[in-house]
Amino acid sequence: MPPASGNTALSFRIKAKCSLSKARSSIMCLPHADVETPVFMPVGTQGTLKGLLPDQLEDMGCQIMLGNTYHLGTRPGPALIEKAGGLHKFMGWNRALLTDSGGFQMVSLLKLAEITEEGVKFQSPYIQHYQPMLIMGYHKIISYFILFFLESEVMLTPERSIEIQNSIGADIIMQLDDVVKTTTVGPRVEEAMHRTTRWLDRCLKAHKNVDKQNIFPIVQGGLDIELRTESARQLTQRNVPGFAVGGLSGGESKDDFWKMVHLSTDILPENKPRYLMGVGFAADLVVCCALGIDMFDCVFPTRTAELLYYYLFILFIILFQQRFGCALVSNGQLNLKQKNYAMDFEPLDKECDCSTCKRYTRAYIHSIVTAETVACHLLTVHNIAFQVNTLCFLNGYVNKYFYIIYIYIYIYIFFQLRLMRSIRESIEQDRFPEFVRNFMANLYQNTEYPQWIVEALEAVNISLIQKEDSRKCTSTISWWRHAIAYLIKAIHYKLECQ
Repeated sequence: MPPASGNTALSFRIKAKCSLSKARSSIMCLPHADVETPVFMPVGTQGTLKGLLPDQLEDMGCQIMLGNTYHLGTRPGPALIEKAGGLHKFMGWNRALLTDSGGFQMVSLLKLAEITEEGVKFQSPYIQHYQPMLIMGYHKIISYFILFFLESEVMLTPERSIEIQNSIGADIIMQLDDVVKTTTVGPRVEEAMHRTTRWLDRCLKAHKNVDKQNIFPIVQGGLDIELRTESARQLTQRNVPGFAVGGLSGGESKDDFWKMVHLSTDILPENKPRYLMGVGFAADLVVCCALGIDMFDCVFPTRTAELLYYYLFILFIILFQQRFGCALVSNGQLNLKQKNYAMDFEPLDKECDCSTCKRYTRAYIHSIVTAETVACHLLTVHNIAFQVNTLCFLNGYVNKYFYIIYIYIYIYIFFQLRLMRSIRESIEQDRFPEFVRNFMANLYQNTEYPQWIVEALEAVNISLIQKEDSRKCTSTISWWRHAIAYLIKAIHYKLECQ
């Protein structure tokens, strides 16, 4: 008999259903916040979304964001997060959180991973972040630091994954699953599917915070109809509050992609939330909402911006290495890179009333100061507040080089959140099929829709070939076009002012 999860810390209520498709508008009540679905979750891998602050995400209407167990467990570490009172308090986030289990790193870091029945053994990937510094001869100390990481290994078992996630304290936590590349075929796919079920049982047994956190199992099975069906049926025998559909959006054809989503939502129970992992393009979101998915996440905006940030950051630290990571205070400056701030939960300056000092601790900024763009933002806010008449040394450079990255991420996330809100409203007003037709007509101006979209929507009774109103522009698309034009002007103006 599979172990049960007991009482859960989640309630799920369907408010409205589409009269044709499987789309539904629901409310998911979690310990830290109520979340309206369908919902898009921005990915803040290490407790921060690159370029955006938690209060900015709240202002944009973000209800829930995602963190990664593997990365948070490595840096800053579960002990520090638990001492700070959980990730919510550590990062100053008042709404819901979901943590990925770390299973996806089996694919993304496959060259560094060894997978067995016990778990997955990783070599630290952070060597990649420091390679340019090493090549440029940035500092000898970093060379020794890299050598240390090269020899270090991390063993992530289902029990350890849940232990870390219990320390982090997210509202929804994911089981550790055995992930294979989407296009993999043969016995390895079946092995991973059955191992995922066995690891789920170990995760449920190890889970200590049943009344505060909710485990979601992950449907696997690759692109094999029988294996994915069997996986979904095995997982639905467990007493869990929700389900995730994994192992997709990794290089497979769109035709295979939508069929696996459709198959999964047909089997998974209707009265529990369904989370499709790693999907975030607008057309995919609309189609998958029609197929019955409630939750989405995607790293696309931050990963794209990260490439630009990466090279700018290297240039930045070479030119200004002595001052980067410093906060101005009354008795001089604090170098937040120093280890003695790792456990310091005081604000940068107790006498300062800037938003950084009101909300964030020295320990939090220390944990992100050499790796995340948002640290520049936090320190700039404080330093400008501290020294209004003489602008902080960092201010001009941060605003000039990181402003475009900030705008890119902001507008992408804002559009995704607005899109999901429009989808919810259209379902509740029983006009979702019309919304889909209008959306697609404006996304594909010549109405030459991709065949996979046509077939996926027809599978849930939505036809894109409709009357003349299919060319009508939705408010979402109109807003998007005007916003792009406005923000391009804003970027030019901002850069001219530097």
